[in-house]
Order: sequence, then C-alpha cells, then structure tokens
Amino acid sequence: MHEPLNTIPIQQFIQQVKQADSGKSNEVRIPIDRAKSLAYTLGIVMSRLEGDLEKLILESKKDNDIEIEVRMDGGSNF
Repeated sequence: MHEPLNTIPIQQFIQQVKQADSGKSNEVRIPIDRAKSLAYTLGIVMSRLEGDLEKLILESKKDNDIEIEVRMDGGSNF
C-alpha cells in the first residue's frame, strides 16, 4: 500500500490562485521554496497515478483473458 500523500503544497497553491482571482490580480507569485515543494508534490502525485493506472490496466487484462481450446479429432462417422 502507498504511504499517504502530502498534498498541502497543492492545496496552498489552489487557495493562492483563488485569492488572486477574487482580488482581480493578473499574476500569482510564490517563493522558490514553495515552488519547489509544489513541483515535487505534483511529481509524486503524477507518478503515483501513472503507477496505479498501469496496475489497473494489467489487472483488467488478466480479468478479460479468455481461454479457448480447439480440439481436432477428425470427426465421427454415423
């Protein structure tokens, strides 16, 4: 199982964008430390999602495998 994700940097950025939008600001500025934290968190989230998607696809393929067996016995004469 995965360890819990710390999504606080993402939540802080979303809140900052909301505040800038409601204040009719044309830009959002964040200190480099917060930007690095946000970038790191987004990278972790994206890689986790990619890994989960890959597992889901592999499991789906296993569940959808159909086995067909064909036997050629030459038939029978009545």
